[in-house]
Order: sequence, then structure tokens, then C-alpha cells
Amino acid sequence: MAHRLFRILAALGLAAGLSGFAVSAHAEKRVALVVGNNDYRNVPKLLKAVNDARTMGDTLKQLGFSVMVAENQNRQQFSETLLAFDRAIEPGDTAFFFYAGHGFEIAGQNYLLPTDVPAATEGQEELVRDASILADRIVERLQNKKARTSILVFDACRNNPFERAGTRAVAGGGGLAPMTQLPEGVFSVFSAGPRQTALDRLSNDDANPNSVFTRTFAKELLQPGENLVQVAQRTRRLVSEMADTVKHKQVPVYFDQMVDDVFLSGLAKDAAAAAARPADPPPQKVAALPPVSVPRVPKEESTNAPIASFSRHNGGWSVSFSFADPTLGISWRMAGGGDFRETGFLDTLDQRTRKRVPNPSIELPPDAQAGTIEVRYIDASGDMQGPFPIKFDPEAALIRDQRKILDMTATSWLSFREFNGLLVYYTHLVSYRCAIREVRIGIDTAVPNQVLKMPACDMRDPTSINAGMLPLYMKLAPATQFISVELTYRDGSVSEIKSFRTANRSKN
Repeated sequence: MAHRLFRILAALGLAAGLSGFAVSAHAEKRVALVVGNNDYRNVPKLLKAVNDARTMGDTLKQLGFSVMVAENQNRQQFSETLLAFDRAIEPGDTAFFFYAGHGFEIAGQNYLLPTDVPAATEGQEELVRDASILADRIVERLQNKKARTSILVFDACRNNPFERAGTRAVAGGGGLAPMTQLPEGVFSVFSAGPRQTALDRLSNDDANPNSVFTRTFAKELLQPGENLVQVAQRTRRLVSEMADTVKHKQVPVYFDQMVDDVFLSGLAKDAAAAAARPADPPPQKVAALPPVSVPRVPKEESTNAPIASFSRHNGGWSVSFSFADPTLGISWRMAGGGDFRETGFLDTLDQRTRKRVPNPSIELPPDAQAGTIEVRYIDASGDMQGPFPIKFDPEAALIRDQRKILDMTATSWLSFREFNGLLVYYTHLVSYRCAIREVRIGIDTAVPNQVLKMPACDMRDPTSINAGMLPLYMKLAPATQFISVELTYRDGSVSEIKSFRTANRSKN
């Protein structure tokens, strides 16, 4: 039976890729399926999808994956390949799926097109659906197999393959829609943003066998000590810069539902450096001399070090400290800034110490410069602990604080009002614009397809709104039903797409 299965898979062109799965199964292994489709029968052929799959297969093998490479798959072959991939995955595994070929979005759902997908025209969307592979279904299958980490990469953002001169095309879009509703443990990367097309080459003289995205992403995956988010961010920046050189807009996007950082090529850089350092030699003992206690400054990551959170308001900065141990008093200073200052006390009793609670907050001026805050505290035994260094970076703290607010108030991003027509206000987004790189909206579409212009961030007064920014609203057609919103944050990550219905409107 096993020999018969292997012969069947070999006929599909999978025997070489499956050789890595012949070893006995074990928990937490790495398995990958890469698919490249060039030879389409009824829609335009592609040139580099197969090369992209082969390059990704070689890259993943270097990262310790058992790799299945599948090329030019028709519908039946694609289904059987996915079944073979299913059988290779066990609970706790890391699963990697890469697809290069035509992709198509219909009503917000993504379909991967086999080589025998039929030519379709207006009104034949169901024909495309039935003949293609639903991308969301691949995610479900990996979840059903209880893969601990699932990584999906799509280099399929090309022109509408069903467009024909003199005919009306299928109602959908070339490329793929954002996959924002991902379950925990899933990370997805797209070679271009919504409604963007991905470049196969930069010019007619570009002899690289791979697409612009895959050549970059494969190289970044091999960078040691970079987690998946860092790989995606670097790929995003490099691809965008290369596309800009030929006046093309291509910005890869990623969606992250990982709980922990995932490193495919080595440890985190700090951990790797620590592992490479030789162990400290044991301290030498000197006869007849008593042990000497040398005071030392605790490291920032010490278990009893406080955690600080920063919040920007009109009057400046509020810094709140959180301590794991009960405290009898707190003092602080800016490094090199003179004596420690007490924070005072709140009119509240600490049930653990039966004394007043020290004030855990301090205020900094709005123009406070980057530096180090030194904090110390008196523990329940009356001993002084610290000082503990806490880094203060105003720009990073502002972005982090504003993003946290945006995440917590996502239902308030937009508001609607009837006043001489239908208006949509985006004042809330402007108030926290320093955390935002780009706002995209879609009017009566689930895919945000236009950029909403935002005023520049002013670090001196980041939440201010002045008359020069007006108007902070858009006029909408009275029949508008909803608006979708997607934020790209300053760190390059992308929010979930939020939908706001115009039925929730206020009237004058």
C-alpha cells in the first residue's frame, strides 16, 4: 500500500518533495508545501511562479523544513497535494505554505487558481469558485491538524487573469484581499497590498529568475536572529523601495496572530550573542580574607525591577511605575540629574503593608528629552532597592501609547452625522495620528482601496487639532451603507479591517 501511494505521488511530480517525510514522525518538526503554477491553459501563463516555488523550497530546506514542492497543479492534483501535506502535519508542528501563481478575490474571499481553471466572464463567479482552492480553507486545515505555528505566504498579486478585450470580466479582483480574521498562531504574508500588483521583474534587463518579492523574502528568511515580523518588515521596505525605482506601487503586507516571536533562522540576536559568550570563570577564593559585599546596580531585566508605562497628555508626560513587591516609598531622578526625589503618597492603605500607598506616578514636561530615569524603592523590610534604569524615548513612547489607545477604541475610529447630507468624521484618527503611517478606507467595499489623507504628526503637541487641518470629514453619497478602515502603523504592521455602518449615525 505504501509503495502504491508513493507511485501515485511520484506521478504528480511530488516524490522528490515527499522524500523528506519518509522519516518517522515526531512532534514539533518543520514541514512545508510550496506550489508554483506557470502553465495555465485558459488564462495567461506566468513565467516565474515555478522558479519562485523552487527557490522557496531550497530556502526552507536550509531552515530545517521537510519540503514538498509541487509544480503546475491542476485542480485534482492540487487537492491531492494538500491531502499529502495534511498527512505530514502533526500537533505541535510548524507548517509553512507558499503559493506562487494566479490568485483571485471574489467578495472578499481569496482563491488560488489551478492550471486548469476555466476562462470565465461576467456572472460566472461560481465557476471560478468551484474550480479553485479557497485560501481560508488551507488555514482551517492547518488548524484542524493542530499545527502550533502556521505560516502562509502568497506571491499571487497579479492582474485580473480573466480580463479579455471586448468582454466583461468576472466580478472580482486580480491579486488577493487582506486575510484579517486569522486564528491564533497564524502568520500570513502577501507580496503586495490590496489592489496592488506584484512585479515579476524591474525592467526588461532584469535577468533574476524570481519575482521581486520572492527574491527578497527568501533572502530575508535566511538572516540569522530575525523573527517573522522583522523579516516581513524588512521585505516590505526593500520591495517597496525597489518598486519605487520603476514608479510602481508595491508594498507587501503581513498579518500577525502569533503569541510569541518566531525565529526560523537561529535565535534572537541578543540570545545568540549571550549563548556565544564564554561562561564567567568561578570567583577565586583568597584564604584568610572575609567576603566583600560590592554594591551593584541591578540590571533592567531583574525580577524585582519596576515596569514603566508612558502616557502623553496636553500638559506633558505621565509615567506610571508598577512594582512586583510591596513598597514603602518610591524616589526617582533623571540619570545625572542630581538628587532623588520622593513621589509622595496616596490617600489609600496597602493591605499588605498596612501603610499608605506610595504614589507610583511622576510627571515629565512636554519637551522632556530622551534619557534614562533611575527609580528606587524601599521594600517591606525597610531596605532600599535600586536604582533601576528605565529608558525614556519620547517618540517611541508616544507611538506605543497612541497605538494602544487606537486598539482599545477601534469602534470610535469613524463617526457618522446627517447634516445637509451624510458626513463621516475621522477626528479620532487625527487625534492619534502620530502612531499611524497610512489610513486606507473602502466605501461600500470590504477592501480599503483609497488613502485617507492625514495631517503630519507634531511631536511638540501630538494630539492637537487646529483650523489648518479642517475639514476632518468627508461627504458621502446618501445611499452609502458602510465604510471599511485599515491602519498601517508606524512600525509597518497592519490593523484588522474594521467595518463601520452608516446606520449608526447622529441627526441634527
